[in-house]
Amino acid sequence: MKLSEVNRNELSPMMKQYMEIKDQYPDELLFYRLGDFYELFFEDGITASRELELTLTGKNAGLKERVPMCGVPFHSVNPYIEKLVEKGYKVAICEQLEDPKKVKGTVKRGVVEVISKGTVVNLESLNEHDNNYIASVLDLNYLYLLTYADISTGELKSLNISHNKENLINEILHLNIKEVILENNTDSEFIHLLKNTYGIEVSISSDYLTEGYTTLIDSVSDVRVKQGIRHLLYYLVVKELKDLHHISRVEIVNKKSYLEMDIHTIRNLELTETLRLKERTYSLLWLLDKTKTAMGSRKLKSWLTNPLRNKEEIMDRYQKIETFNTYFMETDELRNLLYEVYDLERLCAKVICGNLNARDLLQIKKSLEVLPRISNIISELKLSYSLNTHDELYKLLESSIYENPPISVKEGFLIKDGYNKELDELKKVRSGGKDFIAEFETTLKEKTGIKNLKVGFNRVFGYYIEVSKGQITNVDPAWGWERRQTLTNYERYISPELKEKESLILNAEEKIFELEYALFNTIRDRVKDEVLEIKKTAEVISEIDTLISLAVCSDEYGLVKPTLNDDNIIEITSGRHPVIEKVSKEAYVPNDIKMDKTTDILLITGPNMSGKSTYMRELAIIIIMAQMGSFVPAKSANLSIFDKIFTRIGASDDLVSGESTFMVEMKEAKNALVNATSNSLILFDELGRGTATFDGMSLAQAILEYVAKNIKCKTLFSTHYHELTSLEKDYQNIKNVHVAAKEEGNMITFLHKVKDGPADKSYGIHVARLAGMPDELLTRAEIILDSYENNEKKAIKNDDNIQLSLNFDEPKKDNLREKLKTIDPLNTTPMEALNILFELKDLE
Repeated sequence: MKLSEVNRNELSPMMKQYMEIKDQYPDELLFYRLGDFYELFFEDGITASRELELTLTGKNAGLKERVPMCGVPFHSVNPYIEKLVEKGYKVAICEQLEDPKKVKGTVKRGVVEVISKGTVVNLESLNEHDNNYIASVLDLNYLYLLTYADISTGELKSLNISHNKENLINEILHLNIKEVILENNTDSEFIHLLKNTYGIEVSISSDYLTEGYTTLIDSVSDVRVKQGIRHLLYYLVVKELKDLHHISRVEIVNKKSYLEMDIHTIRNLELTETLRLKERTYSLLWLLDKTKTAMGSRKLKSWLTNPLRNKEEIMDRYQKIETFNTYFMETDELRNLLYEVYDLERLCAKVICGNLNARDLLQIKKSLEVLPRISNIISELKLSYSLNTHDELYKLLESSIYENPPISVKEGFLIKDGYNKELDELKKVRSGGKDFIAEFETTLKEKTGIKNLKVGFNRVFGYYIEVSKGQITNVDPAWGWERRQTLTNYERYISPELKEKESLILNAEEKIFELEYALFNTIRDRVKDEVLEIKKTAEVISEIDTLISLAVCSDEYGLVKPTLNDDNIIEITSGRHPVIEKVSKEAYVPNDIKMDKTTDILLITGPNMSGKSTYMRELAIIIIMAQMGSFVPAKSANLSIFDKIFTRIGASDDLVSGESTFMVEMKEAKNALVNATSNSLILFDELGRGTATFDGMSLAQAILEYVAKNIKCKTLFSTHYHELTSLEKDYQNIKNVHVAAKEEGNMITFLHKVKDGPADKSYGIHVARLAGMPDELLTRAEIILDSYENNEKKAIKNDDNIQLSLNFDEPKKDNLREKLKTIDPLNTTPMEALNILFELKDLE
């Protein structure tokens, strides 16, 4: 049965209420609270039963047939919600807004929260190392306005992006945004791209917040930014019912303050995850993350993916790392103290959003407990941080919350003895009642002579006197006992005295639960009043944790403080790739990288597997580490500050969009050539290999010449096209280097050492031999190679007046060879290949 097929006039009152609420949330799965369960009906029930692997049952709703239904216990609902949200569903939580015990008829209910991918605040379901961003995108026709927030940490940021969809998508991917809010006039192709290609949740909303949060909105002056904030807040506050009062400011992101890297660069350099397995392990972030707090871990990732361009800010981080390295004993104590600090940023969000429990308050208390000592050490080290220790709030939490409270906040055992007089008195009544039961049982045994008599309690029948069947005749009617329950071997009674005491004890129990819950809410509200100050404390703690992590890495990995220059110079002595050095089983071979004012391009040649790509990545990683404020893996490093890094490393098809390796290669190269400045860094690894040899070589040479003449930025360009090495003679800013290899007969040893000058050969057949290719095949390859090498190829000298071309000596007439030259294997169908094969056979 479907929702649309129901005759609402026939529905029960409860189900009519459900339908009215469901009408307001047609796109969400409605978790409808009924007693101890959340229940889902009709299509929602069918969907949830399938996705959560629950039994689909039915429920009487006043109709002739039962309606589809499934349910989950309210006390363990979170894992079910998390699973549905992860699958891309939105969940609306409908709660009972009245106490069923105090209401006649249908209990008032209403949706209290909507949860989607970008609005999860439950700590257990969030990745502690990463932000959980939700973003609004507004198309202003001349630029895109990206407004994004992490409500779990209280961040709200605004960013202007040029009116280019590639740049917009790149930024969305860069920030790892989980959900995007678009206006309903957004083109469907863009929506499809976000949802189906990149797996980002898309929600449509064209409304803007008109009331509330005026202080936050008015804290910015740009009308466009205000518009973006109102668009995002409407969705969060009105549609998803979020309380966002823990967000206190808007950060206007200026991309020019940071070293810009597109998503391809971040992935190619494996900054946050590996290319092959998409895992954090063995990434640069994995190597550098020695943080002790979740807040510090997120801060470290932010610094790594957004390195600075301001020399003074970078130098300030260097100075603090030096301080931590100098005062290593204090730093070690700080690390131990930081380990005691929980995720204050996300705990603050739970305080505001209202789903905080007593265990969360304990985590806040334990975090505050170590702040005074952290503050003292900061003062001893003369660091420029001001840390609020929240002494009064700590005292409140220490005096009020039990050390081991239950998860539920409505079942008592939350508040310590001595915190509230009324509560203490009620507890005495409860405990006194239990003493009374024990004494009452002993008295009854003596008074009645029934030695096996028992006084007990259960939730259904309350307190009772239990007498075995054989002793029933000894029960005197004059005692005034009333039969309460009959069992197979026992009869249970209630006496006037026991009934009176039962009422007193049960009322005390109920009053204790109510009072403890009320006291808990008062304490939570007191914490809520201090949330913004706690967030400032969390910011300080996260930065200290991140800097200490970098200090620990500098000591553990032998990193050095770099020198920063304004002269467009790179001088790295014995530079290393820190991740490869860490995980490699072989001794790492360090390399120098020298590029003076007059050298813009290093043209790198050498065998496959010799370390060309590692050498290139090494430079980029050293620069990124230096500009994020970290020491670097080298004996010494004198670096200029870069504004952008572009990479094209490795071969990969974009199978989703149907683009070949070569098309992806050309697009990434174009992005670099169009957007790079003289202060940028470009890494091109074997550019042009995705197409036919002559095409690839021609493009590679043209690109090199374009960079050398027009952009003149620091560029590392590795290639197997040895003909390109002659460009060094034509361009003073191009320099040849090669990765050395030692040849012994048919075998080759990679030395992984970069030296000046071009390589004399590629050693491709030697590498094939190392890979275990058959000897017969290798012998044939050597014969063919000799034939090719007899036709020496050189890159032509640049001349603005002529078209790029390549000159070759005329080979001897060979029909078979001539036919082979006409074949384009990349554009040949299987049927054409068979026909060509027959033609070749005839030429033999």
